[in-house]
Amino acid sequence: MDVMGDKATLLETGRFAQPSGFAPSSGSVQAAAVVQAAAALAQSSDRDETGEAAEEARRRLAAEAGDVEAMSVLGAMLLRRGDLDGAEPQLRAATVAGDRAAANNLGVLLHQRGYPDEAAGWWRIAAVAGSAAAAHALGRHHRERGDEPAAEYWLRQSAEQGHVLGAYALADLLEHRGDGGAEQWMRAAAERGHREAAYRLARALDRAAGSEGDAGSDNGVGAGAAADAEQWYRQAAARGHRRAALQLGAILEKRGDLKEAGRWYLTSAKDGEARAACALGFLLRDAGDTESAAVWWLRAAQEGDGNAANALGALHAERGETQTAERWYRAAMDAGDDNGAYNLGLLCAEQGRTGQAEQWYRRAAYAGHREAANALAVLLLQGGDAAGAEPWFSKAAEAGSVDAAFNLGILYSGRGEDGVALRCYERAAAAGHTEAALQVGMARLREGDERDAERHLRCAAGAGSAEAAFRLAALLDARRPAVSEHGLGESVHEKTECEEWYERAASQGHRRAQVRVGMLAAARGDVVEAARWYREAAEAGSRNGAFNLGLLLAREGSEPEAAVWWTRAADAGHGRAALRLALVYARRGELAEGQRWAERAVNLGPAEVSERAERLRDALRSELSA
Repeated sequence: MDVMGDKATLLETGRFAQPSGFAPSSGSVQAAAVVQAAAALAQSSDRDETGEAAEEARRRLAAEAGDVEAMSVLGAMLLRRGDLDGAEPQLRAATVAGDRAAANNLGVLLHQRGYPDEAAGWWRIAAVAGSAAAAHALGRHHRERGDEPAAEYWLRQSAEQGHVLGAYALADLLEHRGDGGAEQWMRAAAERGHREAAYRLARALDRAAGSEGDAGSDNGVGAGAAADAEQWYRQAAARGHRRAALQLGAILEKRGDLKEAGRWYLTSAKDGEARAACALGFLLRDAGDTESAAVWWLRAAQEGDGNAANALGALHAERGETQTAERWYRAAMDAGDDNGAYNLGLLCAEQGRTGQAEQWYRRAAYAGHREAANALAVLLLQGGDAAGAEPWFSKAAEAGSVDAAFNLGILYSGRGEDGVALRCYERAAAAGHTEAALQVGMARLREGDERDAERHLRCAAGAGSAEAAFRLAALLDARRPAVSEHGLGESVHEKTECEEWYERAASQGHRRAQVRVGMLAAARGDVVEAARWYREAAEAGSRNGAFNLGLLLAREGSEPEAAVWWTRAADAGHGRAALRLALVYARRGELAEGQRWAERAVNLGPAEVSERAERLRDALRSELSA
């Protein structure tokens, strides 16, 4: 068992003799210097084997001559090498002679041999004499035995002497107990270079910043905690902590510092953090480098990252490689990612494999995947099983699926349960669902609540709903005072807000909005603009657009072309267009054709058109029979 903490070697932990670990005694300063030199020598990566052997031989000769410090250092050297049999007699001899560092290291050796109680006895001797490293080891021993009061006592002794691992272990113990003093010691350990402490301190500050944000605090505490967290993430990441590098990358990515975020993701990914490799893949994909993204996703997926496996599946699905996509979706599912089953359902649904799609949707839905529950409900509804769809819509909506709440509204509306449907639409609209906001806006218009209707229509229109933009424009249009028609030589008035909304809807292909924009342009005297919008609406199938375009062309002297558009409008059921055609053919002397269109106008209406068309039809009939 390694009692020294995060990736620490024996020399790095401070368990070997350090100046602060000795009680005052004759020759202690000289001993400290000797041991420090030995530790530095042992840590040197470029010392050759000959020099090491010579040093060991020199220490061994001194030890055999009774030099206590040489015994202690030799024992430490052998312990570090893993030669427990050779180290034990040296350390025992030095300990008996009063060397406190040897007592600490003897405890380490005995712990490695599986004698924790005997190890604790020697650690206690060294700790009482002032060894911070021994106090840390003893505190860890008591915590493992479940004796938290004794553990806290010895860890506090170690921490208060400046031992970094003691400070970290004390912070860990206090945090486990929910003691508010944990942060103080975690910070102390972090400030002294403990990378895990820096990471955990950053995580704690991150959570504090999040809770401040959730509470709606505006005193800057949350922002300060977030900035502090980022600095500790940086320190931990700079010391090689891969999870800290991942978190730092996520913070930078959220802020928009993508280049630096990518560097930290890369650092973390190279150290084996699968989530960082996955995140790096998404950054590269967004930058347009799909091939490099796939490399990192593959690396992450092979290390068990379900999100990366899903990303690979989606990439292959986009390329039409459905078998490979399915394989990666299954890998994601095997990694515990419910999105894998959901994506398999989507893949099967796209291929028309409805039965298999339902199977995968159900698997993900039963695991709590809300969008899978919504997709399953849609599939059941399309199959005519409304009763089976409803509970899945409800489950998905309760889990937070905005689409499910909207779909549930459609389901209730189809049954005539408008009140329940409206509540579903309101829930979805509150979560930002565009079409739900439109439905709520229209319901408020029917109720006469124009103020709330306008609020919802603005939300939907602003989110891109052409229908909402048209209805909002119509609402604003009805409020504005009547404007006199444009006269020749008059200046054209500026566009109002309602005109801007009409134009937004028209530019999105809304035919009624296009006709309305054309009418407003005609009222301003802009015949070219009016004709453009009428034509666009007419070509999209608007009979009103075709009729108005015909009127405009007739006024400009292009009656033959106008007749073409009136014919299209009349064929689509426009009574006024049919009446216009009857008049055109009557003037041309084509009485039979005129009578046919007049008869069509009588049938199409509206009432005033039918009345005029009937008189014209009778007159043409009399003329033909004369």
